[in-house]
Amino acid sequence: MAITNVSSSAKVATGTGSGASYRSAFAMVTTLFFMWGFLTSLNDILIPHFKHIFDQNYAQAMLVQFAFFCAYAAFGVPSGKVVEWIGYQRTMVAGLFTMCLGALIFIPAASVPSFPLFLTALIVLAAGITALQVAANPYVSILGPPQTASSRLNLTQAFNSLGTVIGPLIGGYLILRGYSNVENPESLSPEALHAFRLQEASTVKLPYLAIAVALVILGLAIALYKFPRIDTTKDYRPIGEKKDSMWRHRHVVLGAVAIFVYVGAEVSIGSFLINYFNQPNIGGLTLQAAARLVPVYWFGAMIGRFIGSAVLQKVRTGTLLSFNAIIACALVVISMLSFGHVAVWSILLVGLFNSIMFPSIFTLGIAEMGPLTGEASGLLVTAIVGGALIPLAQGVIADHIGIHHAFILPILCYLYIAYYGVRGSRIIMPA
Repeated sequence: MAITNVSSSAKVATGTGSGASYRSAFAMVTTLFFMWGFLTSLNDILIPHFKHIFDQNYAQAMLVQFAFFCAYAAFGVPSGKVVEWIGYQRTMVAGLFTMCLGALIFIPAASVPSFPLFLTALIVLAAGITALQVAANPYVSILGPPQTASSRLNLTQAFNSLGTVIGPLIGGYLILRGYSNVENPESLSPEALHAFRLQEASTVKLPYLAIAVALVILGLAIALYKFPRIDTTKDYRPIGEKKDSMWRHRHVVLGAVAIFVYVGAEVSIGSFLINYFNQPNIGGLTLQAAARLVPVYWFGAMIGRFIGSAVLQKVRTGTLLSFNAIIACALVVISMLSFGHVAVWSILLVGLFNSIMFPSIFTLGIAEMGPLTGEASGLLVTAIVGGALIPLAQGVIADHIGIHHAFILPILCYLYIAYYGVRGSRIIMPA
């Protein structure tokens, strides 16, 4: 079948509203990026917390990320359909209230305490975040000129990173406070073990209750706000011609793979940082001290996104994406081959070069999709399930060959991202 290049003006999305209303809507939606970044980064605190409470190995501890990110696979494409059905704004509101429900389930889960119920809470929470991402990411991309879509999404993702910086700081203080020194909880009597788990698990109640209240307030604010209307162009091909499908667009499908491996790599690294820095030959830090270093990883992503938002006004998105992927890959290799401060700071620096990857891949993946933008967004958000599978795989590898050398998996992920930036993101489709 013939392959043809698609011109940049073939499919566009337009909005009705003034420049001021665009800026106001942009600021409003940015609060959503902050909130889901905050909540997602709390998983990095929950992982060592649950690992300690329930005496888990690395693979079992990674079930936190597995449950959370599997929700993207389950709800990504359906959320794309919901956007088409009720629109961007109502989907955002529905996502926020679903997130609120998930946060509230943490309270009975801590009262039992029950690891499966905690996982259920994470799935519901992530289902809401999925709907939020499917609506908010493309909304920002099409809320203005298409040539600056990547720059806008990088700017909003910078505030997402601000949430991931603040999340571990607050979560580490509130959830890990008064941490017990019990080394082997399973050695306790059944009564003492239950009391230990009940005491340790109770620290999540207040943070997630406060989160639930904040989500309700934000949901009401979004529901009452008057957003500018976004009109996606119609499909103007002659009647009888085969309807277009997102699966015919190579850059969308390969972009979904890129999102899968990127989120997998980013989440894997973030999830292992506390336990990695706890290793005697790496950092030798306590869990609490290691938790205070996690925000450095996410702070790098935040700074990189602010810088990237400006750089992408001048540099081609695919070029910058490939450059960052290669540098991130090199930093992980350095950490794997070193010890002490070099191993610690080289892996933390990866966050800086992760910065522009997700928004850049996302804008490249939905580029010129016109009436299929919602569906393409749903597919890309579904691919965030990489955050479930790759950390779990790295956990299995860590249990067998050690946490230090398990970072081989993110290296492979970054190599694919470098390929996507150079070649995979080219917009070609069957004629």
